[in-house]
Amino acid sequence: MSMLNGGPAAQPFFLGTFASNCSGGMTVTKLPERWVNSWDNNLRLARLLDDAGIDFMLPIARWIGYGGATNFHGSVLETITWATGLLALTRNITLFATTHTTANHPVVVAKQLATIDQIGAGRIGLNIVAGWNKPEYEALGLTLPDDHVTRYGYAQEWFDIVQALWSRTEAFDWDGTYFKLKNVLGDPRPSSELPILNAAGSEEGRRFAVRNANFLFTPAIDLERSKDEIQALKGQALEAGRKVDVLTFSHVVCRPSEKEAKDYLEHFGRINADWAAVDNLVRLQFAHAQSFPHDLLALIRDRMAAGHGGFPLTGTPEQVADGITALHEAGFRGTTLSFVDYAEEFPYFRDTVLPILEQRGIRMAPGAARSAA
Repeated sequence: MSMLNGGPAAQPFFLGTFASNCSGGMTVTKLPERWVNSWDNNLRLARLLDDAGIDFMLPIARWIGYGGATNFHGSVLETITWATGLLALTRNITLFATTHTTANHPVVVAKQLATIDQIGAGRIGLNIVAGWNKPEYEALGLTLPDDHVTRYGYAQEWFDIVQALWSRTEAFDWDGTYFKLKNVLGDPRPSSELPILNAAGSEEGRRFAVRNANFLFTPAIDLERSKDEIQALKGQALEAGRKVDVLTFSHVVCRPSEKEAKDYLEHFGRINADWAAVDNLVRLQFAHAQSFPHDLLALIRDRMAAGHGGFPLTGTPEQVADGITALHEAGFRGTTLSFVDYAEEFPYFRDTVLPILEQRGIRMAPGAARSAA
């Protein structure tokens, strides 16, 4: 069973990784040591994370890259097969499958995840994407609805069908707005409730997340603003009779000295940034998505290069731990981590930052967390 579902073994503050299935990860840089998203690298990283007690890995479902000199995210491991393989070769970590509702039929996805649930002994999660990237829709021969009401109306019916297949024990018909199904039955079904994640910025998207998700995934740009946003989201969820936690994403540059960390950030995230890809990414976010607040998006172009807009955790181990502590105090339930090279840089984070977080009570040591289960 996934540790993200709560219980005595749940960490006080969740940590995961983001986008290791994508070329470049979360770093839009031209440096040769940028992340290579090969299967071997992902498996190496997953085993490192699993042994260190990291809670989850979250992939991005991407179908075309962002251009520029590196064609950032031009190479992507498909998320359902990626999660399946890693679950078979790990022991405790949760793997999310990121799924675009319009590109994947709900009856097929429900069956895929129920199968993966058996492979991973309850460690699969679902990240639902209602869609925002218009060029990807065009690449798949699909039309991206201009309004968020339609996008999330479709996503709601899609997820209603998935849930019905996971809960009903008799075959049923479905006569909905977007789907007409005959004599469908979900067998097998997941052994326990899957953690559901959704990243939503629009008003309609937030309503969808509050109704359906366990975790809402959102940027942390201004922590004072985030505190108010998290309180409002939790209040909205309580009104709907649900509990929803909020996760964010971060980019780590951790070095023995602050100067080393800042110098490397300047090297990969400014001097050698793939600015053409960054500008394509920013332009598409402005045109089709509301994941980032549009009044702040133009101010974080540098963050897009250095971490796809993630919260910067730059400095010594103590300073990185301070940043994670600030996220915790702002009300976030957890954060993902990304690095220029995940597998090369994570061990230093593991050995220097995690002990500080454990001393502060923000994390439990892996053995303590597992024994609590």
